[in-house]
Amino acid sequence: MGPGARSRRHRRGRPETELELSGFLLTVFGIVAFAVGLLFSIGFHEFGHFFWARKFGMRVPQFFVGFGPTVFSRRYGETEFGIKGVPLGGFIRIVGMIPPAEPDESKRATRMRSFIAEVRGAALDDVRPSDGDRVFYKKPWWQRVVVMAAGPLHNLVLAVLFFLVLLVGIGLPVSSTTLQAVPNCVLPAGAASAAEDDPCEVPITPAGELCAVGSADCALPAAGPAKQAGLQAGDTILAIDGEPVPDEPDEGWAALVDSVQASAGQPLTLTVAREDDEGTTERFDLTVTPIENTVYVDDDEDGEVDGTTEVGYLGVQSAQTYVRQPLSSLPGYFGDVVVESVQRLVEIPERIPQLFRAAFLGEERDPMGPIGLVGVGRLSGEAFAFDGYTTTFKISFFVGLLASVNLVLFLFNLLPIYPLDGGHVAGALYEKARATVARLRGRPDPGPFDIARLMPVAYVVAGLFILLSGLLVIADVVNPITLQ
Repeated sequence: MGPGARSRRHRRGRPETELELSGFLLTVFGIVAFAVGLLFSIGFHEFGHFFWARKFGMRVPQFFVGFGPTVFSRRYGETEFGIKGVPLGGFIRIVGMIPPAEPDESKRATRMRSFIAEVRGAALDDVRPSDGDRVFYKKPWWQRVVVMAAGPLHNLVLAVLFFLVLLVGIGLPVSSTTLQAVPNCVLPAGAASAAEDDPCEVPITPAGELCAVGSADCALPAAGPAKQAGLQAGDTILAIDGEPVPDEPDEGWAALVDSVQASAGQPLTLTVAREDDEGTTERFDLTVTPIENTVYVDDDEDGEVDGTTEVGYLGVQSAQTYVRQPLSSLPGYFGDVVVESVQRLVEIPERIPQLFRAAFLGEERDPMGPIGLVGVGRLSGEAFAFDGYTTTFKISFFVGLLASVNLVLFLFNLLPIYPLDGGHVAGALYEKARATVARLRGRPDPGPFDIARLMPVAYVVAGLFILLSGLLVIADVVNPITLQ
């Protein structure tokens, strides 16, 4: 009903400097709140590893949130707990993550074997004679799987809890037949003047391109039919041509949209309820004639624009209301989010070229493309600072961010690639499978899987991750995804 239309917001009663200061403080608050939520999520992830490692008797000398220089640390028992300066991850150090070399390992010196031996030696330097069976590689395969999978599973638990709060505690936003805004004019989808302070005063062509007054097909945007008919923000539409709209918010708004889009150039009689300054509600009819306008369409409902079309247009924006969902809706909702998140992760490689062009060549950033933690923190600050959002929306958006971040941490860390947690899990499962095959063949147990042989892969993966993280930071700073 309102794509391409913007209403000008006038701020009255507060000095501009006060508004700017308030917006700045709220932006900082949103960023800091996200940083705290991220640190908690990372700490909870690492606590999953730590708890089960200690439960199975492994020695854990370090537990840190963050990377880089140490900001704070304190030793409790045999473990040093602390926070480092870069809150982009965390780690616990379990003694004996890499086993000694296998007896039949070739002694022929090569650059790669020397590198693996160096890494193995550094890891085994942590092992004390008193550690005995407390080292990681001496534990049963299933205990190692539990320890390494516990971190991502803790993020899964947090994701489920956050989505539970979102669905059952806050509710999902639905469009109501109460009007939030009635823009003064109508802009076609993609109008070049949409970002102006008052786009209604900027001349454009019918296609939405900027033009000079007096040139062919150049004029100020047409006044909105709803504005001309006398509709106001806060009005509630009760019926269309005498037919009551459904009481359910989303159904009522959908019925209104369908009627308007199918009625370009045809008058409609809207029954409207309006509350006056004294709180008295009056009910009356208004006749409005939708005009034909260009709007965006999303045919496959994947959140991405598939093109434009010409439909009837009224020029109103729906006020959203939040409807709490039953607990039974959580599995289906969460399943849909997981499927979508997996699709986004799979699409990351093919979206990197566009991300590079957006970061370095000035191309418009793909709003559905990958975004880094810097960008997510920026979105959190933007949401808290924008005075056009309700408090409920801000809280809902923030909880949704934390839920999504924890879900991504769960999915990403379980990828079966070393040095991710999923790589360790895959190594332990491979070791068990290898031992089972050897037993069935009547051969001796080949022993722990030598994960040190995967160190070259680990360095390549870490290097690629650092490059992607750097690219995301640059794109999030110079060409960020925004809510506006």
